[in-house]
Amino acid sequence: MENTEESPACEQGPTPPERGLLHIWQSAGPSEQLCPERVLLSRPVLQAALGEHHGVLLTQGGQVYSFGELLWRDLSIPVSAPLLEVSLLGKTVVRVAAGGFHCGALSEQGNIFMWGENTAGQCGLTDRGKVTNITVSEPCLVSVVDSEVVPPAVVRIMDLACGREHSLALSSQNELWAWGSGCQLGLVTNSFPVFRPQKVEHLAGRHVIQVACGAYHSLALVRSLPPQNFNTQNCPEKRERGQSPHYSVTEREELSTVDDAHYCPLGVELTEALTSETSPRRRGPRRRFQPGGRSAGSSPGSGSGSCPFSEDSKSTTKQKNLTVGASLEPDGLNADHLTQTDGSPKSHSLSGWRANKSSAFHDEMELQSLLQKLSGHSLETQHTTGPGDTDSLSSHTSDDSCVSSTPSVDLLTSSYESPIKSQTTNNSGVSGSCSSSPVCLEEVRLCLEAEKKELQGQKSSSLTNINQKANAAANRRRSLPGTPTYGSPRRRRPCGCRPSSAGRTQAAAPEEAGDGLPSLETEVWSWGRGSEGQLGHGDQLARLQPLCIKSLTGEEVIKVAAGSHHSLALSAQCQVYSWGSNMCGQLGHVNSPVTVPQQAKLSEGLRVWDVSAGQSHSLLIADGDCVQPILLYCGQHQEPMSTQSERSHQSQRSCQRSPNRAESYTVRPTLLPFCMEMGYISTVCSGGQSSAVLADQNIMGFISAIHELASRERHFYCWLSSMRKLLLGPLRNREGVCPSLGEPCTHLFFSLSESFVRLSALIGQHSTSLSYFLHIVQGRDVTSLPLLTHTEHFLDIYKEYCSALGNFQVMGGFKSLHKLSLECLGSQQTVLAQLCVSDQSVSGDVDLVSLLYWPLQQLHQYSRALLKLAACYDVLTIEYQSLHQACSQYESLSLSLLRRKKEAETTFLFWKTHSGKNTEVLRLPQRRVVCESSNRSLTLQNAGRFSNHWFILFNDALVHTQFSTHHIYPLTCLWVKPVTEDSSGHYAIKITCPEESFTLVASTPQEKNKWVRSLNQAVDQVLGGGGQGSSPGVAAMSRTASYTFTGEGRFKDAHYNGAWLAGRVHGRGTMKWPDGRTYTGNFKNGQEDGYGECIIPNKVLNKPDSYQGHWRDGKIHGFGKYKYASGEVYEGCFCDGQRHGYGMMSSGKQVRTSSSVFIGQWVQDRKTGYGVYDDITRGEKYMGLWLDDQRHGSAVVVTQYGVYYEGTFKENKMSGAGLLVSDDDTAFHGDFSDDWTINGKGVLSLANGDCLDGQFSGEWSTGLKVVGTYTKPAIEEPENKERNSLFRLGQYVVPAGERWGCVFNECWSRLGCDAPGRGERTTAWENIAVTITTSRRQSPNLSRSQSKVLECLEFIPQHEEPVTTANYDNIRRYLIKACETPLHPLGWLVETLVTVYRMTYVGVGSNRRLLRQAVQEVQAYLIHYYSIVRFLFPGLPDDGGIIPDPPASPTTSRRNSDTAEEGVVVVCCSSLLLPLLLPRLYPPLFTLYCLQEEQEEAQYWDRILRLNKQPDQSLLSFLGVQEKFWPLWMSILGEKKQIVSSSKDACFVSAVETLQQISTTFTPSDKLLVIQKTFEELTQEIKPLLDDDFLWCMDDLLPLFIYVVLRARIRNLGAEVSLIEDLMDPNVQFGEMGLMFTTLKACYIQIQHESTS
Repeated sequence: MENTEESPACEQGPTPPERGLLHIWQSAGPSEQLCPERVLLSRPVLQAALGEHHGVLLTQGGQVYSFGELLWRDLSIPVSAPLLEVSLLGKTVVRVAAGGFHCGALSEQGNIFMWGENTAGQCGLTDRGKVTNITVSEPCLVSVVDSEVVPPAVVRIMDLACGREHSLALSSQNELWAWGSGCQLGLVTNSFPVFRPQKVEHLAGRHVIQVACGAYHSLALVRSLPPQNFNTQNCPEKRERGQSPHYSVTEREELSTVDDAHYCPLGVELTEALTSETSPRRRGPRRRFQPGGRSAGSSPGSGSGSCPFSEDSKSTTKQKNLTVGASLEPDGLNADHLTQTDGSPKSHSLSGWRANKSSAFHDEMELQSLLQKLSGHSLETQHTTGPGDTDSLSSHTSDDSCVSSTPSVDLLTSSYESPIKSQTTNNSGVSGSCSSSPVCLEEVRLCLEAEKKELQGQKSSSLTNINQKANAAANRRRSLPGTPTYGSPRRRRPCGCRPSSAGRTQAAAPEEAGDGLPSLETEVWSWGRGSEGQLGHGDQLARLQPLCIKSLTGEEVIKVAAGSHHSLALSAQCQVYSWGSNMCGQLGHVNSPVTVPQQAKLSEGLRVWDVSAGQSHSLLIADGDCVQPILLYCGQHQEPMSTQSERSHQSQRSCQRSPNRAESYTVRPTLLPFCMEMGYISTVCSGGQSSAVLADQNIMGFISAIHELASRERHFYCWLSSMRKLLLGPLRNREGVCPSLGEPCTHLFFSLSESFVRLSALIGQHSTSLSYFLHIVQGRDVTSLPLLTHTEHFLDIYKEYCSALGNFQVMGGFKSLHKLSLECLGSQQTVLAQLCVSDQSVSGDVDLVSLLYWPLQQLHQYSRALLKLAACYDVLTIEYQSLHQACSQYESLSLSLLRRKKEAETTFLFWKTHSGKNTEVLRLPQRRVVCESSNRSLTLQNAGRFSNHWFILFNDALVHTQFSTHHIYPLTCLWVKPVTEDSSGHYAIKITCPEESFTLVASTPQEKNKWVRSLNQAVDQVLGGGGQGSSPGVAAMSRTASYTFTGEGRFKDAHYNGAWLAGRVHGRGTMKWPDGRTYTGNFKNGQEDGYGECIIPNKVLNKPDSYQGHWRDGKIHGFGKYKYASGEVYEGCFCDGQRHGYGMMSSGKQVRTSSSVFIGQWVQDRKTGYGVYDDITRGEKYMGLWLDDQRHGSAVVVTQYGVYYEGTFKENKMSGAGLLVSDDDTAFHGDFSDDWTINGKGVLSLANGDCLDGQFSGEWSTGLKVVGTYTKPAIEEPENKERNSLFRLGQYVVPAGERWGCVFNECWSRLGCDAPGRGERTTAWENIAVTITTSRRQSPNLSRSQSKVLECLEFIPQHEEPVTTANYDNIRRYLIKACETPLHPLGWLVETLVTVYRMTYVGVGSNRRLLRQAVQEVQAYLIHYYSIVRFLFPGLPDDGGIIPDPPASPTTSRRNSDTAEEGVVVVCCSSLLLPLLLPRLYPPLFTLYCLQEEQEEAQYWDRILRLNKQPDQSLLSFLGVQEKFWPLWMSILGEKKQIVSSSKDACFVSAVETLQQISTTFTPSDKLLVIQKTFEELTQEIKPLLDDDFLWCMDDLLPLFIYVVLRARIRNLGAEVSLIEDLMDPNVQFGEMGLMFTTLKACYIQIQHESTS
């Protein structure tokens, strides 16, 4: 209950009297006119904790006050003036706790401070070695350290609880830590006290939600583990079946065979030795617990340090010596009451049983004799016990504890079937359970005997094992059909209907983990002393380790509280379970046994939401009739009697089963009248004999609004739980559900139940969460209310429930359900009728429809509550806005669900009136009727006079019924258009569907408007719109929907899913045909258009063809990739479904006989035009013209053996004149008649220059027949120019400029031009932008750099303005980016040119005779490319033109005059485009250069290797370098060293290294720059040796440069030189760079011919 900064706007700093008011009083019940004392403090109290005789308060700001008997300081502080704990100032305490005689505080950082009595180590401050502090007078830090982790870590604590001699802390990891003394610590130790906090290992790994300490026992609320194999979906009927508190346990025992056999009741795991013993009698003495000595200075009545009970053979004695009903007094003083004077055990115990009104045995004597027989049967030799023979349970009664009259014989929860329970046990531990129903006594006896036999056969491995097995068996018997079940009605309480696990999330409670809502799937674990039954395990044994109280599992416990000797648990259904000492009526009931949890008797309509337990009383907060909470009290009405008189009183009644002291204590929780004056109570606290409450005043209605919301939600959850127990549970479990409801309705009923369970679970979590919120209503930000944080979840659950309910109603399920409920519930109809909130029907029957629809009204309550809360805040605050927004969301959903309810009712009535076989096919659960035309308000245009048309509009389809046939038009694919009134006066509506359109005619304009609006709204709703306020004709023209075509045509029987426009397929979608064809991609006006992927099955090859690419008008058109089933792949252009334009066809891997690739031009599916065909199998490559798939025209053929042919082809073979050159330079020029076959005139030139002229015939590879002249040239004979021209390469080659026109044409068409250079420039730029934008959208997995490049290219650059030196660079940069991505037309062009170039000149094509063609091809590329660039940037000059400077403004004119002298910018295609192309084409081109220069290169390299053997100085002198240029010093790592005669590679090092970089560059301009830098480096190194005004002359320079070239050792220098020469920019040829290049070339030639002598 902290004070929030976010409290309503107008109370930013609340004054003390408004919040956190503390009232405190001594508990003596409502009979004395108590006046609670009001404690006035300057700050609001956030929390109070009470000990036996003292208390601790926590106020806002984290200050702590103490009052009462502070024994550790010898002070007695009145509550009216509490004492401030000064040492805790500045620690920001967030929680306080009070034990019996010690206190604890928890800081914001999670640190614990303890003070008070420490005799048992409960303050945990001293080390084992030192003298123990008996008291700790000031709060001291207790560090909780987890030593299991490395390094040991301090544990952050979030909750604290204290008992008399122990303390427990809950960590932020939801683990439990304990220190102090006694078995209530739950630690695996027997040496007490424990001073250092230790982890409770038994709960390690479990999620502990809350913890509470009694005097000598502990309770923990633990989140249940998720069910392992308990699947709710599989067995819906099992989930709601339980009828007893033990149900959930038993059911799980039946489901899984594991039980608790390996735990003894003390919680200690049994060893093998113990397990193997069968007789518990022998086990007793071995398991002896030695009581530890009393510690000095214990508080009055505190137990000894160790687990304080002497248990020599308690368990065995009890089982050995008791007959049924004997009452064993736990108090040591009264052990003599156990036996009568004659020493025989008592067996008359029925007097106490009369309280259970359901005893149905007529003859009590008969029953008694049966029990005597049974006990006699089981105990052959009866022991008589005297006072000394029995072991005592020392209960260490302190000044507060009342003596328990609980009979310890009851080791079991009394189940609702058998309130009379005999616990006859012998050595083998038989326990029996008599049914209270009037069945034959013989049956009971047989049952017991059978069970005895069953149990005798098995080894007893645990003390409780037997009892649990018996209990399980009893439950199994109860679950058999046909067993009479007339137990006490009070006990026939079904278990809290565990909600289904579906839709549930595991979440913690107060700390709200998981999805932020508290978990209701909890368990209660208890441990410590059990002498009063306060552990709830059905016995009075102690437990050393935590043990789960099975009967509370599944009861949705949300809070536990522990009094001195009793325990309380609060469930989410506002029920209180109590167990333990009931001496003063603190349990709120008089049920027995008190050793197991029983429900407190609450008056009708009271819902408890907070509990606390003191020494011998309990205090509860409940919702009453009004919003303000009320206080309920359980306990004595007057001062307790002296202990002695209490005991004597007890001894008189010792034989009575359950005490009945109406005169001295409450039998049920009683209202404390003074609570109404306290304001809004938020927290209750008890301890010792005192009670305290914290309350708030209702300012501005904020507090009352929160309380009202919480109260309503709790009431709602109780209502839902009752519904589940009374109606849904029994109906679901009934076997006759399916036959009576019918197949569809049964399924719908189960899904309705499922959604009801989910709704119920959510409301349970929400009401619990609100209860927690109330405890600290000021500490919480109002925006953390689940209604705001989980809005979506709430709305979804309500929607789902409303749908399930409507579907069930529409299918007419309620009629059968009502009938079924009458059969099933019978007498409980009246109870069910009480749950009805609406008016009853005349007959008084329960109206199930309104009953199940009632939960929907809660949404309106939410919006009301949020509106009230919002009114407390300023309009501008975040709180107001979030409250207001949520309020409107809940209100609009409330209205929408009410509309849906109305729709379901209308539809149900519609089906009721139009029932019949014809219409039944149309009846679907989700289908709702919107309107229909049975009054002939709508008919078909041009319909015949006698035709009968009936139109029904559902929420998913328009149905046209004609006599007995139905046409169903799904609304997803239905377009509505009102037709404007024409002269004919028809009120027409045009309906368009994918395969047909028709016009409806309405009878009146109003009718027309009604139908148009209804149709549009229905369509809008189906498409996911709100359906509200749609004006006629607005329902989406374009939409996404699924449809299956039925009519004839291309799409017959195809199923389409995707976008539509006005009744036609349009946009992105997928079409699937029944034969396996699928198309995924874009559609336009009902046909495939745009990019798409298609799969076409090939039945012959049993593999599909697939195509990815562009379409137009339903045909493949544009660029794409087609994979044929045969394995062939075509990638290129299509036109009207045929290969047309540029394309590459590769035969697949499957075709083993021949493997080939064709790249070139196609016309109407055939190779026509220029193309390259690589026949990989034969090792031949054809580069030339084609016609109709045949080689035809000029061409070049090269083979893998180095043979080169150029000539003409006709009809696929060599024909006519041709030139053939073999690898060794033998050449033939003449006539060919077939491939490689010569026939006719020719000239053959041999490698040595000899010549043969004449008639040739035969095949080149097999041998030629020659009739002709052989000539050998004379030595001095001049060159025969005529003959040389015969053997000139390139005569029959397709000119470079005419090749690959198809590639450039495709690029032009991508720019939107019909022919090169013809087209709109703006269109071209728009096409580029559109292409790139769509590509970005279609390829989501682009890398960051790729998407950045595309982003830049989306912007259209300034292309219209004239190009100047200023913006020329921008164009260059744009082109570089464009070439980086194939999505840009220019980038695609570059990529494709690289592909065709590599296809031509790699592999077989790397033949040195192709070098000239390769160079010319590159130059042709540049010219074509430049024409496209000039089209896009018209400001560029012609090739070789000059770019002007930008027009000078006066300010820049001076600067421009300086730069003008530097030189002009000349644009030629090589300087602009070669850097883009050449790096990509470089490998194949350079390889050809290397092959061409092979022989010269060999000579050059030989010289290089030889000359480099010489040291520097001898090489310099050999080359004739003047001595003045010889360096004398060299620098190594900055250190100068002299060059001596033996030095090698020491001169001109930087120049040599620079020149070596020529091999790393691609373009001629880059290579020339390297040469220029080399000269500069050389000059730099020479300068220090000479005068400043030094100028080179060629005689000095050449030998020096030869030295640099030699030392640079560049491979393939000849190829580099040739490449530069061929491709360098003509503008540079005659300048300085040209001179430098000539020098390098001269060096190369000089080295080649250098004599090495």
